[in-house]
Amino acid sequence: MVRLLTRLVRELSQEVRSRIESLPLEQLENLGEALLDFTSMADLDAWLSGLDGNS
Repeated sequence: MVRLLTRLVRELSQEVRSRIESLPLEQLENLGEALLDFTSMADLDAWLSGLDGNS
């Protein structure tokens, strides 16, 4: 997943990498689907922020 996101946005911060790597499988699968609609890092940030709102 990190490789795909890096290809999309060019560079991920270590904080974002760590956060993605710690996601449970179900959320990783959801992220995999969502990234098909991402066009920028802002989309990834918004998706991750949505996780915070659901906790």
